Order: sequence, then structure tokens, then C-alpha cells
Amino acid sequence: MKNISMSALGIAVGLVLGSSMVSAAEPSLSDEAFAASKRIYFERCAGCHGVLRKGATGKSLEPSWTKKKDDGTVEEGGTLKLGQERLEKIITLGTEGGMVNYDDILTKEEIKNIATYIQLEPPVPPEWGMQDQLASWKLIVPPEKRPTKQMSKINLDNVFSVTLRDTGEVALIDGDNKKVITVLKTGYAVHISRMSASGRYIYVIGRDGLTSLVDLWMKTPEVVATIKSGMDARSVDTSKFKGYEDKYAVVGTYWPPQYTIYEGDTLKPLKIVSTRSVTVDGEYHPEPRVASIVASSFKPEWVINIKETGLVKLVDYSDIKNLKEITIESSKFLHDGGWDASKRYFLVAANMSNQVVVIDAKEGKLVAIVDTEKKPHPGRGANFVHPKFGPVWATSHLGADVITMIGTDPKKHPDNAWKVVQTVPIHGSGSLFVKTHPKSKNLWADAPLNPEPSIAQSVAVYNIGDLGKEGVEPEIIDVAAMAELPETKATKRVVHAEYNSTGDEVWFSIWAGKTDSSAIVVIDDKTRKVKTVIKDPRIITPTGKFNVHNTQHDIY
Repeated sequence: MKNISMSALGIAVGLVLGSSMVSAAEPSLSDEAFAASKRIYFERCAGCHGVLRKGATGKSLEPSWTKKKDDGTVEEGGTLKLGQERLEKIITLGTEGGMVNYDDILTKEEIKNIATYIQLEPPVPPEWGMQDQLASWKLIVPPEKRPTKQMSKINLDNVFSVTLRDTGEVALIDGDNKKVITVLKTGYAVHISRMSASGRYIYVIGRDGLTSLVDLWMKTPEVVATIKSGMDARSVDTSKFKGYEDKYAVVGTYWPPQYTIYEGDTLKPLKIVSTRSVTVDGEYHPEPRVASIVASSFKPEWVINIKETGLVKLVDYSDIKNLKEITIESSKFLHDGGWDASKRYFLVAANMSNQVVVIDAKEGKLVAIVDTEKKPHPGRGANFVHPKFGPVWATSHLGADVITMIGTDPKKHPDNAWKVVQTVPIHGSGSLFVKTHPKSKNLWADAPLNPEPSIAQSVAVYNIGDLGKEGVEPEIIDVAAMAELPETKATKRVVHAEYNSTGDEVWFSIWAGKTDSSAIVVIDDKTRKVKTVIKDPRIITPTGKFNVHNTQHDIY
């Protein structure tokens, strides 16, 4: 059996799941173990640590940091070298900084092999240009063969597009009757679903780079077009400015580092723009990934956030042949974020810099860089009127057990604008999403990446009216217990609050193992009591849920 191993002269560049060269040095893996570990790394690790392992939300996993020196020393230039044993422990147990424990996800052998794999040189995946995209493009139902009006009686405003992470599907669920309308094949580990300006189409992006276009007007919604936008992706949005409704879609990829503009109703690729450049520190970076995209309501423009470089691109799509970009320098490791309540200001977490960046989309400029607690991770954040500080936008954190609130009203509350006005405790770090609704009096936060099961299975909820009081504490609700699922080894992680269109229900996913029973728990927002548990057998590893009305109108 040929071995894959670490050597300065013996490593060749490979494809995403391709082969590699052989060397005699340790550590080493068989061809089969190398291929399996590469797949696991792509599916479970690359999102935080990068395809080239240079780090972003997660730490660098380059061999210079992960592999011990041959003489056994573990310190070099003040940097701790991890080595096989410590890497296995970290992967097994997780960390308080937001990395989950993998002992209930991977086997001991897989953990051992992935620990070895990240001590080897990372294989570089292929580029993915216009000819590659066109070859992958499938126009399944052309626009002229689609309905001219909605063919069902479903209340489309209250449909939820639910990510089924490990099956490569989304489930469309009727929010009125809580029944699954259909389950559609999409890309692996769908990250987000975004709605067209009209609300007719859902754009689904998988972490394998597959973009799927779903037509809700059909009698039973169907995927009408697909395209492989790259090897790895997280973000998609559409043209929402008046006069451009449903005309374009844009997908940003992690690999290759680029964004692509498509026809909105066919996904035909029109233009590819690379994001490779230098960071705000002036250093070239080979893998500056597109982290998040939002569509402006003030201009025909997208706000495109480039993770590693800390650059925010304001992309004018009014003339894509003569594309105009405004480049704003902000803070490195941009991740996710959302609009303030006025939809003028975009707030995005620079999570490894422990900051939130504020962009004025109307004026096209940087407003502020706000220091926060460790690793802010807002999802799209939460907008509400604080009883003491006025309008605020809130984020929770991967690396800290607090919710941070930032003032967002420079006109009526100038002393509070773009400052942290309050932090309140939650039940643990490892939070991914914080959520409220304009009609709600509650603020909800999850903690699914906390390594303690009792924390990962629960959520924190606050009465917004109490936030101005001293010593405010949240109510902690064990949402996993509400689902009454069978006991399993896997932690039943509770993730991603999403409101229904009327703002009186909040939905949570129970994200367990891919062979375990899963569920969606629907909670009455006013009473905080369980209302419904959706246990359809097709609902496997649900994570994100995107209500059509709220997503279409950026309500959060």
C-alpha cells in the first residue's frame, strides 16, 4: 500500500478529492485514509479553517503549526506545535471557542486520520472558470415553460426552506399547517436560502458550490435550474433594487475565491470576478473567500464581504459589462452580518478580529469598526428598540458567553450610535444565531457549538423590555427535551431560531447525528411553550430555516 506523507520535496498539488505524491517521512496516511480524510476536512473543517488551512474563523492548520519538529520540541518562535496526540484530543473534545466535539460525529479512526491529515501539506483544489461553470449548468425547466401564476393554494409568505445538512437537500415546510410540502435535492450542507425580490424564487447554495433555483409557483415547487459555482461556497443573493427585481443573482465562493453574476431566472453565468488581492495589512492572500452578500435597497448594488482580506466590495450591477466596485478597507476575517432596521447600515462580524464593521450603503463608506467580545457570530443579527438605548443591533458570540448590543440610530441617539451599549450573559459560548422579530417582545440565542451537551441543547431568551434593568438574566429553555426524541450518543444541538411570517412563532432545529431522529420545535413566542414538534422522517439533520417573507424583506 502506497503511503501519503510529509516531505519538503515530496508533496505534489492534488485536486479536492484527488491523489497525492509519496514520501517516506512521517506522519503518513494510506491513499484510502488520505482521500477519506480530505473529504472529511472539506465537509467539516474547511469552512472555518480554509481550504489551504490558513485560518479565519478557526485557527491556522498549516503543517508549520500542527506538526511537531523532528527533534520532539513543541515550541518554535513562541508558537505551540500541536502534534498528533494533542490534535486528536482537540478534535475529540472540541473547544470553548466554538469548535464542536467530534467524538459523536466521527469514529476514533477517522479522528486519528484527520489529525494526521492536517499535519500534511494541504492539497490545492482546481480553479473553476466560465467554461467549467457552463459545462455544469442545467436549465431543467426554461422560463417559458414555467407557470405564469402561482399554481397552488399554499401561503407562500409562510413557507420555510429548511436545510437538511447531511442529505444534500432542503425541505419546504408549510408554516401554516406544519406539513412538509416537498423535499428537494440540492448541494451538500446547504448554507443559506435566499429569496428573489418577487418572492417567487428560492436560491439555495450548498457548501459544495452547487447553486439551485427553486420555483415556488409550480403546483409542487421544483428545482428549475442548477449550476456548480465552485468547489466550496456559502453565499448567494439577488438583485432587489426597483427595476432589477429577479434579474440577477450573485454567488460568492470560498474556492475559487471569486463571485459570479448569473441570470436571475436561469442561473446562466454572465460574469466571474476574482477576489484575490492583498489584505488591509498590505499582504497578498491566495484564498480571500467571499463570506457574505446582501442586496442594497438604496442602489442597484450588492455588499460583498471578503473574509481574509477585510475588504468590503460595493458592487454596482446596473451595467455588468462595465462593472463598478467600491472597495472599503475594514477589518480582517469578515464573516456574516445583516442590515440595521433602516436597511441603510450593514453590520458584519470580523470574528477573528473580535470586531463588528459598520458600512453605510447609502453613502458607500465605512462608518465604524466596533470592538466586541471574542468571535462575534450574528447570523444576520437582531434589530429591536432597547428600552434605554433606542434602536440596536445585536450579535451573539462563538467565543464568549454574552450577547452584544450596538446602537444604530445616529440621528435620534447619536451618543449611542456605533458603540457597544450593553452586553448581557447567555448560557454559554458557541452561539451561532441571535434572533427577534418586529412584532416580538423576545430576544432568542442558541449555543449549538458549545461542547457541553446541556448548553448545546438549550436556548436563552430575554424579555426585551427588561434589558435596561440591572443584572438581567435570560430564561434557559431545554428545547431538545421539548422534542422528546429517543436517547442517542450524539448531542441534540439546538440551532437557528427563525420566526414565522406573522412573528408569533419561533422555530428551532434539533441537529443530531445523521443516523439519529431529528425534529423542528415550534415555540409560541408569547408563552415560550412548545406549540408543535415536526418529526417527519424526511427531516434529517436540519439546521438553517428561512421563512420566505422574512428572508425576502430582510426582517430580523
